[in-house]
Amino acid sequence: MLVGNQSDAIAFLKDLLTSQGAEVELISTHASLILLAGERAFKMKRAVHYPYLDFSTPEKRLAYCQAEIELNRRTAPNLYLGVRTITRENDGSLVLGGTGPLVDAVVEMRRFGQDSLFDTMARNGVLSSELMTELTRQVAKLHRGAAVSFTHGGSAGIAAVLDINDRGLRETLLVSPEAAGDVADLFLQALGRHSECLEQRRKAGKVRRCHGDLILRNICLIDGVPTLFDCLEFNEALATIDVLYDLAFLLMDLWHRNQRELANLVYNRYLDECDEADGLALVPFFMAIRAAVRAHVTAAQANDAPSGSQELLRTEARAYFDLAVDLLKSTDPMLVALGGLSGTGKSTMASLIAPSIGAAPGARILNTDRIRKRMYGLPVEVRLPKAAYRPEVSQKVYAALRQEAAEALVAGSAVVADAVFDRAAERQAIEAIAKTSGVPFRGFWLDAPEATLLRRVEARRNDPSDATAQVLAAQIRRAPGEMTWQRIDATAEPSRIRAAILALLRLTS
Repeated sequence: MLVGNQSDAIAFLKDLLTSQGAEVELISTHASLILLAGERAFKMKRAVHYPYLDFSTPEKRLAYCQAEIELNRRTAPNLYLGVRTITRENDGSLVLGGTGPLVDAVVEMRRFGQDSLFDTMARNGVLSSELMTELTRQVAKLHRGAAVSFTHGGSAGIAAVLDINDRGLRETLLVSPEAAGDVADLFLQALGRHSECLEQRRKAGKVRRCHGDLILRNICLIDGVPTLFDCLEFNEALATIDVLYDLAFLLMDLWHRNQRELANLVYNRYLDECDEADGLALVPFFMAIRAAVRAHVTAAQANDAPSGSQELLRTEARAYFDLAVDLLKSTDPMLVALGGLSGTGKSTMASLIAPSIGAAPGARILNTDRIRKRMYGLPVEVRLPKAAYRPEVSQKVYAALRQEAAEALVAGSAVVADAVFDRAAERQAIEAIAKTSGVPFRGFWLDAPEATLLRRVEARRNDPSDATAQVLAAQIRRAPGEMTWQRIDATAEPSRIRAAILALLRLTS
């Protein structure tokens, strides 16, 4: 809720910037006031006090401005220029950086175009898999370098967030008290199921000083690089969290916007970068919590907004609430295997079907090409020497795929296994993983003419697969033997193949 009047400080700053020849645009959020002027942006904390945020005094706003600079320079050093104070002179006038009493503070930033925000890019449908892959690398880099905490997070940390969400939902009157109570009970039941895992991850150093507000509007494209900014600076407990809880905000945001293939891609590329298999069971739960956060934050914003935009914001808040409830529903895992010779489009199809399999954000995709590159400590785009494809190495790669599949299934995550699988023994071995794990299994064998496969293999660039025309020829000579998996025509349009596989799995998109 609003706890102070900042109209004098806003008017002063706006007049000052206008006098310097700048055209000023004011943007308001639930916690910030941003003045855009020329090549600069000036961000002021709103005088508000919520259960999770206290900007009620000028001194607190200054301290949080200073924290914002320090924390955001981890990922966006070129964006954050410094903190400017607004003070009152003896004659009652306001100045920047004076010696009189503090009135307010602002963060000065380098301005960037709104069309470079990932939020805007998502609305315009221009977010690509390449951009999202690089974004995931930036997130993983932040998490790897973030300070570890053994006192924050864990079961108690999540319990505190659930309490904030419950109070926020009730205070904003977004839903009835009965509905708020019902969803609070569902969250507490889920917390009980996940408490041990949360504690194990806290003790293992998985709780770190993360971004804390990792949604698309806090990511921009600067000099061609996805850049994280505007991290959560006002509450250490809410930002010193499990790294998967940090990632879950981005996953939830993409899921909410129906960018589900991108959500699944980010999820899988992050797990390819970071060893977080022990936390897979937490991801849908974390996403549900993040949806509930957005529900009450958006509802609070609606309550403070002009009457013309209140209804739109409350509709958005209700959509977040409904998503939170949906994400709390359990979904049984399954194991799907995609086999076929090089060039049949297995990896493309895995990325298309995975978002519709299992709990949000979809299935864990395990790809032998990526596993092999990881074993050698190389980026997926770098070609491996021939020695990396010796039979004994390939046996280790397939064994690693099976082990990771078993771990994911135990955690409750669906799995799509993406490999050539041209040997009957390998097909039987992956089927056995499903049987041992007690989950359904479906195997699909993608077929295409040799000429099609050759054309596709030769057209590859910067691809995880190192397969060449010679490799393909050897696969064809070897032949897969008797095929018990469902054969799929891989020459059809990818969307049709996807629909056919999902229909056979009795799933819908």
